[in-house]
Amino acid sequence: MKNKILAVDDSRMMLRILSGAVEMLGYEPVTAQNGQEALEQLQNHGDEVALIMLDWNMPVMNGIQTLEAIKAVERYQYILEVTVTTESEADNIIRAIQAGAKHYLTKPFTQQDLASRMMECMGFGGG
Repeated sequence: MKNKILAVDDSRMMLRILSGAVEMLGYEPVTAQNGQEALEQLQNHGDEVALIMLDWNMPVMNGIQTLEAIKAVERYQYILEVTVTTESEADNIIRAIQAGAKHYLTKPFTQQDLASRMMECMGFGGG
């Protein structure tokens, strides 16, 4: 059952915000502070993850490297990704979408904006 959402961000505060929105939607949050940790979490929980909320600027592996690594693994290709970042340049948005991101959300945002975007991404309306 796809009952988890993976939140990947190097900021503990942002992970708390993301986790709160995940719980508000009735999903279980799984967190990682960089791309390498995200890949490790997917090894443990990949079959249960419905959505990945992925920061762009992180140490170890940035968001685009992480997204490309996730999409390179066949069993993770179905997982939807939302890039969550302060980056708002059109070129970066295009890169994220080309790499496989479903949506793009720029910081700062409200928890309601975040929950709405997650629901929209998973096909539950919103917006």
